[in-house]
Amino acid sequence: MGIPAWIWFVIAAVALVAGLGLLAADRAKEGSRNRERMRWAQLRGWQFVEEDERLPQQWANGAIGYFGADAAVNVVAGSTFTSDGRRPVFIFDIESEGQIPAVVVAVRCNKKHRIPIEMWLSSVPFQRADMPEMLGPIGSRYAFADDADGARAVITQELVDAADQLGGDVGVAWLEAEWVLASVVPTAGPSRLERLLRDLGEIADIVDPFDEDYDAGRHQASAPIPSVGGTPATPPTPAAGIPVQQPPADPQNN
Repeated sequence: MGIPAWIWFVIAAVALVAGLGLLAADRAKEGSRNRERMRWAQLRGWQFVEEDERLPQQWANGAIGYFGADAAVNVVAGSTFTSDGRRPVFIFDIESEGQIPAVVVAVRCNKKHRIPIEMWLSSVPFQRADMPEMLGPIGSRYAFADDADGARAVITQELVDAADQLGGDVGVAWLEAEWVLASVVPTAGPSRLERLLRDLGEIADIVDPFDEDYDAGRHQASAPIPSVGGTPATPPTPAAGIPVQQPPADPQNN
């Protein structure tokens, strides 16, 4: 005895309603994340744009290489204080195939890192087609780099200890170009991102210590905020190909 056609119709209708409900929930969640990120940027006096397709193209390693990135969404650009001074930062959601797999936090150093180094949690399935060479465990993470000798010169015990403090929700931290970056779960809110900014600032100070004799002006409080979503009228020195502009007054310290 076959199943009546009306039963199949009911099943299809239920599936359609469930799918529409999930889509509405996803959109509501994205809208909530967008508003929360925007309010955070406003409180900090930082820049916010909803989407920037060019920004993720600055990087190819870590979470960008693992997830891919069609665009950066809910982008915040600002600057944060570290023990060595103030550094420009980006915070953005990776958008990949219509999904948000992670939030990326990036802190800019003054010098360009010669060797990209990735530090993955051992619990994360980090393999991808173009994965760098695995160097071995460093604390609770595994280090990857294509230049083993050069990477080992950078990976000091101080760096390992700082990476261990990032937390179990940070799948990967990495050094690339003149940036220190990390990816955290997409549910991370402003308070979690604030803590991650401080932790990455500490790593930036380790791998890029302030050399007062070399350049006494690089870490002053007037450090520029990287520009997103447009080009300022009179840009100063660009950060990794992205125009920058002088920041508004920062209403509170980190």
